[in-house]
Amino acid sequence: MRYISILLLAITIISCQEPKKEVQKPIKEFVWEGANVYFLLTDRFNNGDTSNDINFDRTKETGVLRGFEGGDIKGITQKIKEGYFTNLGINAIWMTPIVEQIHGATDEGTGNTYGFHGYWAKDWTNIDSNYGTKADLKELVEVAHKNGIRILLDAVINHTGPVTAKDPVWPSDWVRTEPQCQYSNYENTIKCTLVKNLPDIRTDSNDNVELPPQLVAKWKAEGRYEQELKELDVFFKRTGYPRAPRFYIMKWLTDYITEFGIDGYRVDTVKHTEESVWQEFKVECDYAFEQYKKNNPEKALDDNGFYLVGEVYNYAISHGKAFDFGDKEVNYFDKAFNSLINFEIKWNAKQMAEKDVFHKYDSLLNTNLKGYGVLNYMTSHDDGQPFDKERKMPFKTATMLFLTPGTSQVYYGDETARNLTIEGAVGDATLRSFMNWDAMSDDKTQEVLKHWQKLGQFRANHMAVGAGKHQIISEENGLIFSRIRKDDKVVIGINLSKGEKSIDVSSIFKNGDKLNDVYSNQIVQVKDGKVMIDSDFDIVLLEKKRL
Repeated sequence: MRYISILLLAITIISCQEPKKEVQKPIKEFVWEGANVYFLLTDRFNNGDTSNDINFDRTKETGVLRGFEGGDIKGITQKIKEGYFTNLGINAIWMTPIVEQIHGATDEGTGNTYGFHGYWAKDWTNIDSNYGTKADLKELVEVAHKNGIRILLDAVINHTGPVTAKDPVWPSDWVRTEPQCQYSNYENTIKCTLVKNLPDIRTDSNDNVELPPQLVAKWKAEGRYEQELKELDVFFKRTGYPRAPRFYIMKWLTDYITEFGIDGYRVDTVKHTEESVWQEFKVECDYAFEQYKKNNPEKALDDNGFYLVGEVYNYAISHGKAFDFGDKEVNYFDKAFNSLINFEIKWNAKQMAEKDVFHKYDSLLNTNLKGYGVLNYMTSHDDGQPFDKERKMPFKTATMLFLTPGTSQVYYGDETARNLTIEGAVGDATLRSFMNWDAMSDDKTQEVLKHWQKLGQFRANHMAVGAGKHQIISEENGLIFSRIRKDDKVVIGINLSKGEKSIDVSSIFKNGDKLNDVYSNQIVQVKDGKVMIDSDFDIVLLEKKRL
């Protein structure tokens, strides 16, 4: 009897205990339309492994900033681990191409130049030794994903690298070497070489072609010829595509999706290739990403599809969906790109008031471009007219980039005012100096960086900033506006008076709500539809205080 009583008591105690509940962290929404993308030249960002600085006897003296300088994949991973990108609010990193580059150097009047920038492919199936190894890339993607950061690689289908003594031209059924593009109509923009000595892939061909003999010889020497052939056979059998040049390259590029789980591609020289090529590429990228997620369900960051953003040189958001060649208009969005790089924002920021820029972008992204996006930038690797080349307006650069609707693209060193006018550098090279890590101890650099970090983190925490609906609240004392996306609501003020300022938040928040001004790091309470902020700053970033 005593035994039964004890047993009943134990059952009673157990049944009265609360079952343990798993505490789940709320998942912060991420959409590409509101992302913060950090664009870096792999070779110029951070040298994480000095043992790979010289390969393929790339030892010739080069023109200023025209040789490899040591940056690599490990260097990027190192900065992710240190929290550099997270502190800046970055949730996607776009790296210049990492495929194996031509081994030789060119000299087109600017001194010897190696393919440090990544756009001179020799072998799409291999990672260049100067950047690192496949193991390095695998670690990079894994570490990035653990930190909520997506990885975009850079895809080149339009051309091979230049011809050098070490890098013979590919067969004529693969490439054309003339004429040189004139850029005055559709035809002489796509069926031509971008510049002299940059062989153009015959993306218009549907003819079956054999592998280039130099690639066959290279693969045999590396002991992987048979494996590469087997994979190509599987690809062409599955897809039914002809063995035409563009489909070989699509297979090689999509391997980086299935093998490493990258999240997207920035696509180079889009308008120099038939638009149907990008529709085909999207199909293969989507398939590869779907296969990766199916095979690695635990590694999927979210339900977003594979992201494709295209570089249609001189495309502007004002163009809507169509880019005009003069004799033909082409829509690169439908069935192809999620987004295009917007070459207009830097001019808008110079020529228009902030309120007009915000209104314009909000209007266009919610009408003509609804369902798609644009990637806004102030500085880039090949734009000789950046918003602030002299680095006199680093605060305004950040404010306009991060607060304008659309996806933001930070160019490496924007946030530290990296010098863009390097003595002796010619052309694009002046935009491509090594990241100025040595300036981090400077007080002025830190002041600039903190401004970028505050805005970047706020934007990353609220997709409403880049992908929400914009509404002006007041223009009386500076510009105060709201951004709303679903339940995500924020109020932002810029160009305000320093010191005490009254902010009308009645259209967004209720009396009694406690708000956090992320910029000045203070908590305030809504009273009579307003909050009082006393700070030494002319900007406020208001969010509802998190419990």
